[in-house]
Amino acid sequence: MTRVSEDESADDAESGTDRVPVLLVRGDREYLVEPGGEQGTDLGVLEVPEDVQSGDTIETHLGDEFQVRRLRGPDLFHHFERTGAPMVPRDIGLVIGETGIAGGDRVLDAGTGTGVLAALLARAGAEVVTYEQDAEFADVARENMALGGVADAVDVRTGDVTEEIDGLEPSSFDVMTLDTADAPAMVEHAPDLLVDGGFVAVYSPFIESTREVARTAGEVGLANVTTRETIQREMQFDERGSRPTTAPVGHTGYLTIARNE
Repeated sequence: MTRVSEDESADDAESGTDRVPVLLVRGDREYLVEPGGEQGTDLGVLEVPEDVQSGDTIETHLGDEFQVRRLRGPDLFHHFERTGAPMVPRDIGLVIGETGIAGGDRVLDAGTGTGVLAALLARAGAEVVTYEQDAEFADVARENMALGGVADAVDVRTGDVTEEIDGLEPSSFDVMTLDTADAPAMVEHAPDLLVDGGFVAVYSPFIESTREVARTAGEVGLANVTTRETIQREMQFDERGSRPTTAPVGHTGYLTIARNE
């Protein structure tokens, strides 16, 4: 991705210019470039106008055309700088669908990592406060929020959220999303931090921690505690017939949802 200098960034902030990158696509080639930036390719150099819009066509200096697309949720999953394995878009969709996250909601997120979840929740209209213990990972997440155009909606904080509980206002969050090893400790505080009717969603790759989350949720009085494995099978269609692909089963993790009542 083409980067701007600090002076240019300051000028953009003052003028309000939108510097969110766009995708330049041709077949299986895909490049992420900021407005006003330049990208070298095997088909020639692409110069992106400052006023570039989704749907535009840009030619390289050799005359090959690329289509301009704006970034959407799945694109963030593929183009964010990674500091670990982010939650996949299909599982984020389950979190949004099960909790009803929408415009005006306030979300407390723990275990920022790459920040794909936080960014997509912000794109759904929520204001997100997210905690990441690793300072370097937190810095990357902040850069990713800017890349995704949601820096104003996502507050990336460096630290352990379990040590910051006293600084969080009671009953101030509509949803809690947890993707961290100490999720049970945070679930204990869900009744105090969530509004009435608010949800907690916990994502875990292991059954043992998921069982502990479900147990803790019941002990602190959360309602409708439900745990599901997230798994999908891709379909294969050919001349012989149709069936699920023989590739490995698409297990990603376990999702526990509970409600504060």
